[in-house]
Amino acid sequence: MRLTWAQPEDLLAHELVQSEAEGKDVSGVLDRWVAAGGDPTPRVSGASEARAERRLRTLAGVLLDELDATVAPPDPSQPAEWADLARLVGAATVVRPGRDLGERLEGAWTGRAAGCVLGKPVEKIPRQGIEEILRSTGRWPLDRYFTAVGLPADVAARWPWNRRSAPTSLEENISGAPEDDDLNFPMLGLLLLERHGFGFTTDDVAQLWLDQLPAGRVFTAERAAYRNLLEAYAAPETARLRNPFREWIGALIRADVYGWTAPGQPLRAAELAWRDARLSHTRNGLYGAMWAAALAATAVVADSVEAVLDTASAVVPPESALAEAIELGRRTGRHGGTLADGLDELHRHYGHLHWVHVLPNAATIAFALERGGGRYGDSVCAAVTAGWDTDSVGATVGGVVGALVGVQGIGEEWSGPIAGRIATSLPGGEQRIVDLAARTSLLADELRRTR
Repeated sequence: MRLTWAQPEDLLAHELVQSEAEGKDVSGVLDRWVAAGGDPTPRVSGASEARAERRLRTLAGVLLDELDATVAPPDPSQPAEWADLARLVGAATVVRPGRDLGERLEGAWTGRAAGCVLGKPVEKIPRQGIEEILRSTGRWPLDRYFTAVGLPADVAARWPWNRRSAPTSLEENISGAPEDDDLNFPMLGLLLLERHGFGFTTDDVAQLWLDQLPAGRVFTAERAAYRNLLEAYAAPETARLRNPFREWIGALIRADVYGWTAPGQPLRAAELAWRDARLSHTRNGLYGAMWAAALAATAVVADSVEAVLDTASAVVPPESALAEAIELGRRTGRHGGTLADGLDELHRHYGHLHWVHVLPNAATIAFALERGGGRYGDSVCAAVTAGWDTDSVGATVGGVVGALVGVQGIGEEWSGPIAGRIATSLPGGEQRIVDLAARTSLLADELRRTR
């Protein structure tokens, strides 16, 4: 077995991209790596097939450390500390929770689970492959879970399903929501708040990861941060050292529960998400988590997806690359052209980035929410069809719309196969959605009482 997202020779190519994005001069490191025979091309899957020579692995480690030690030019528009962020972002509107909070929370958990399952079998498959699969099975445009029934052998060979997910996430074999990091993390966040309350620290998050979260079920930035914890580094160094994935989507997928437990308080939710995210992410990776938490906090009380998007955007630094991605997604979603036209526009701007990077995925989430207009199926299908981090964007979009419309508004065709159950690799095993929603509601009540 070869562990992905961890080997120095695989990390370095991604670090060259990330460091250059931060304004660092990477030319000297790049020249030395190429001259030694290293591959400067980032791997889509996270690891090359062949084992690197020992000399290359050693050099890659040295070069990674050099880039980590290089100071990026200061950028006051993209701060890292909460005090600076709070001065920069807008004062988000606070909406009082309605009496239907329990129903909305059940819709949020169900919607997140169903959207995640929709995207799981095609994770890592690019947009054109997803479209070919759907057309070959008579399901274009996407309007239900994926199926292997009727899939031609040549298409299946060209675009193989996600190996881990296909046995549990195709229409013909879904029985409850299968385990996924996009579902593990909201459960872990729930446990964090129950154990430590709303005053939790980043160190509390770190300790809970080590106590509860299997190392083999974290990926990209979370895997790098987990490794750094085991090497006795503390946050925020855990987010910076040998972690070229620090502006990818990982922190965004961890943030929903901070919004669900702070209904109508998007800025408070964003600050909770920031405390969690700084363990593994920087800059736009942090802002993605803040935005997702604000989306969730607003969705459980708002009446429209437009209100959710307007309110949540206020917690994002206005001159950041994430704010630009969100605005592009919203503008494209409002354009009114075909789905293909909209996806073409997103890929023109972000097709050069890795499929797990936060920018294309945030643009996709904003696009899908805007285009879907509060209709559950239209929203999650638009998100997944884009072909980036399909299960993650499906989950986030599904959670927002599920909170807006409740379980009944999601539709039996989506909620039925989930059967109110979510599997997990966390201790305790499979969870019932009604129980998760009830625990979330209790925490929301607690926060209201202590304000």
